[in-house]
Amino acid sequence: MHGRSTDSRAGTMEDAPPLGRLHDAGGRRLMLHRSGTGGPSVVFLPGAGLVGLDFLNVQDRTAELTTSVLYDRAGTGWSEPVDLPRTPAEVAGELRHLLRAAAVPAPYLLVGHSLGAFYARRYAQLFPGEVAGLLLLDPGHEDILDYMPEQAAGAAEQMKPDLEELPELTAEQIQAAREQYAQLHAEWPGPVRTALIEHHLAEWRTSLRETQNFETEVYDELRHGGELPDVPLMVLTAGGENPYWAQFMSEQLMREAHDGVRALHAAMAASVPRGEQRVLEHASHQYMHIQQTDAVLQAIRDLLGR
Repeated sequence: MHGRSTDSRAGTMEDAPPLGRLHDAGGRRLMLHRSGTGGPSVVFLPGAGLVGLDFLNVQDRTAELTTSVLYDRAGTGWSEPVDLPRTPAEVAGELRHLLRAAAVPAPYLLVGHSLGAFYARRYAQLFPGEVAGLLLLDPGHEDILDYMPEQAAGAAEQMKPDLEELPELTAEQIQAAREQYAQLHAEWPGPVRTALIEHHLAEWRTSLRETQNFETEVYDELRHGGELPDVPLMVLTAGGENPYWAQFMSEQLMREAHDGVRALHAAMAASVPRGEQRVLEHASHQYMHIQQTDAVLQAIRDLLGR
């Protein structure tokens, strides 16, 4: 389950990205979309299952404030396919090559969602002089099991899917997912929305591949990767129900798990001199930036101001 996949279908290099362009970076072609001017530059790092264009709503409005960048890491979106999963150091180094190739000026305010928060923190560990701040959107963390109820952690482990056993989506599932994506991305430009929806329907296994090495590589690498630089750090916690947990947890157990995540995020904020946690009620883990766009933008403004 935790070996590297030799299936590198992830990525749709045969198609031009509907927005942004491909850059040669570190021997690979990677998609980056940039707008706005000034600094620090804000860079969005998507979580597993999402791609850069999923953050177009906040990236576009951030461009009114400063240089604003979204991108697809290799193996996802419209960037070059690679074997998954990858280590945080690989992803952070790749991002550094890309930002230099695209002449995006440092320092960077890194906005990392979920899995992307691991990569943002690793970038800050490896290249502290290039980071102006960190905004972590409902981030994962290597110490998550210390904060979760034991029963919840066990249930989550049992519910992990086996990629080799997963069937293809049925026509009914595809149609339902297409309708949900269309509603979520209703404000995206038409051609971008259409390409984004079709990409998600075709590449839904990518999120599972990207997260296969949490216990074997990601957690240890972050845990032993060194201190974060003394820069402003903000953690936004999703206060709404987690629909994935709802599939296998009782309401009581889910409340305890949410309390654990809030406590973890509070500890993350307290671990640095200039840390802050904000809880966004009625926001889900996966789509916080769509459901609470104004709150995410306010956090970016506040961090830029610091």
